[in-house]
Formats: sequence, C-alpha cells, structure tokens
Amino acid sequence: MNTLGTLGKDKQRLAAIATLALLPLAAACGSEDAGSDSVGSGASASVSGAYWAVDEVTVDGKKSAAPANAYLRIADGGEVKGNLGCNNFGADAAFADSHVTFDKVQATEMACDGVPAGFEQTLARTLSAGDLTTEVEGDKLTLTTEDGDRVALTKEEAAPLKGTKWNITSPDADGKAHLTFDEKTGQVSGSLGCNKVKAEATVRDGSITLGTASTTRMMCDTSLMKTEKTLLGLFDSTVKYGLDHRSITLTSTNGERVSATAAE
Repeated sequence: MNTLGTLGKDKQRLAAIATLALLPLAAACGSEDAGSDSVGSGASASVSGAYWAVDEVTVDGKKSAAPANAYLRIADGGEVKGNLGCNNFGADAAFADSHVTFDKVQATEMACDGVPAGFEQTLARTLSAGDLTTEVEGDKLTLTTEDGDRVALTKEEAAPLKGTKWNITSPDADGKAHLTFDEKTGQVSGSLGCNKVKAEATVRDGSITLGTASTTRMMCDTSLMKTEKTLLGLFDSTVKYGLDHRSITLTSTNGERVSATAAE
C-alpha cells in the first residue's frame, strides 16, 4: 500500500493521530485490584490532583524532549485529562501501591504545526504500556514501564489571577498584548498590542468589572489596531473569567472571548 506516500503533510498527521486515538491502553496484571478504593492510596495521593508537565520521554534509551503543551492531570476520582503535545487526550487511571495503569484513552485528531506526530505516538504508547511504576521526588514524577521506558514530568503550580502577567493569545497580537491584575491597586494594566492600557478592575464571584480604559495614543499597523479594538471592548463592562491552571478566558457580555496564558 502506498497511499500514505501520496498524502499531504496534514493528512499524514491526521492518519497518525487517528491511530493513537484508537490505541488501546493495556491492562496490567492485577488491574481489578488496582481499581479498588482500598489499595494504591499512597501513589494516588502523591500523583493525583496536580498538573504534571511532560519534560521528556525515553524509549529504548532514546530521549525525546516534549513540546511545551504536553501534560497530564489526574483527578482524585481517577479521571485523566492531558495533552500529547498538540492533541488533547483523556483516560482513566487506576492505582495500586506505587503503580498506575491508564485505560480507555481517547484523543482528538487535530493537525498541528511544529509538533512531530511521532512524539505524540511515542508518549501515548508509553503511557499505555500497562503497569507503570510511579516515583515522586519533590516536584518531579517519573513513570516507568516494565521494559524500562520512562516519562519524566514536573509539577506546575496554577497561576493566580492577580499578580500574573497574562499574555494574550487570542485575538492574535503577535505576542505583544498582555494584562496584569494588581491586587494592591485594584487595577489592571498592560499592553493592547501597541498602546499601553490601565483601568480599575474589581474581581467578584467569577467576574471582573473593568472601568474606563486609559490608553496611550500611538498608531500601529492595521492588524494590531483591530486587535486593540477587540480588547478595548472588554472595558467599561463586567466580563466573566475562567481560570484553568495557567490559562485564562475573559468573556464579554456579547460573547466575545479573549484567551491568555501565564508568562513564564
């Protein structure tokens, strides 16, 4: 079969991700015991509830650095959510002593630039290798298969709303737009992509009431001015906000959404 050879790059990636989306997660010996509430409390307590950024995957002695977006998070009930580097995935986790197995994996099938499909497949297959030994040392977690392959991860703390520099990712401002909410002054300040901005900001019950924006008056290229107009639409109103670890979404009264990530 030579069909793959004729596919474009995006189609190749879609085919690869479709393969990992259907990848069955192996069940380890003793998986019935692993699912019980009476065992695995130690591993579960030390691993669950945290956001673990994937640093690298080692398979057959070869290390592969992870893309910045790769992570996994295990809820107290065993529900797993994460990202393989481009595509999101979900699974169920079962703990037994210092071991964990992942089951019922499902992944999205997006085609993304800059993330090799091979890494996503490698990470998915390593996580699905059955019984994984968990080793936690400080903020580091290592998952090791029975064959010695490893996934190295680092715990990341969630970014607080106030005091964090939030880099705007949508709408696109070429990385130049950002906002910071100051707890002491009760204000928000930053850049709209071209002009600086400052306003009163009152945070209450999942919403932020933004006052009138005070800005500089520089003229920039058309695309940045369009982005600034969108961002200025958040002010003189109350917006809803949603925090997800190191990401934030601001939603205006007319449904317009602005997304941002915490600066490193």
